[in-house]
Amino acid sequence: MRGAVPSGLPVTELRPHIDTALAFLYKLSTGEEKANMGAAALREQFDSFLGGPLDWRARPHPETVPSGIAEIDLPRGGLTEIVGPASSGRTSLLLSILATATARQEACALVDAEDAFDPGSAAAAGVLLDRLLWVRCGHNAEHALKAADLLIQGGGFGLAILDLGDTPLASARRISLTSWFRLRRAVENTPSVLVTVARQSLASACASLVLECARDRAAWSGAEPSGPPASRLLRGIRARATSTHRSRTCSPVFTAAAL
Repeated sequence: MRGAVPSGLPVTELRPHIDTALAFLYKLSTGEEKANMGAAALREQFDSFLGGPLDWRARPHPETVPSGIAEIDLPRGGLTEIVGPASSGRTSLLLSILATATARQEACALVDAEDAFDPGSAAAAGVLLDRLLWVRCGHNAEHALKAADLLIQGGGFGLAILDLGDTPLASARRISLTSWFRLRRAVENTPSVLVTVARQSLASACASLVLECARDRAAWSGAEPSGPPASRLLRGIRARATSTHRSRTCSPVFTAAAL
């Protein structure tokens, strides 16, 4: 048979044939099988280096908290992005998250880059203002980012929000990816929920969850659409949010503990 290994050869001469067969099997394997083979080889190297077996355990899924919307839960110790244009429902979602967090009697912080927060509307939506720290940054995105970093580093807040929803995209995009990585690292392994609001995704791969808001349709009352425009009243706007768990698309992360 073509490619068969000759019999009766010493082990040293069989080695090239074994390596060739293993390489051929590796090429035929799927991506998942290759990942498992690579993980197995890495484990063997660790075992050999440390002189004993290791207890490999997958990193547990983060704890989640409700957002006030049944289909959406927010991860603790992670960064969640709420993105969407104006009138897409992002503010309504933000107020729902705030109302739910303050109802749990958690201390919350809102870093408002553009002075867009309306306490009256928030109170009407159920937000307990006595549980909320409102930080106004005077239309300065860099100051807002530094304020959010200090709040996360200081701890004590169950929910911290960085609102860049009304910040011009040119200013928001000047925030470096390194700054977003620093924010993500600061909130990791803490019980805090970090939420950012912007027109477009800014944190990229630093975000654990991305909620993309979009306007679905408007609800009108009064005359038919064919009638005069002044005879119709806007009753509300239906919005939808699409969630993307970016952490699920990454390779599994393992922690090792020597036995």
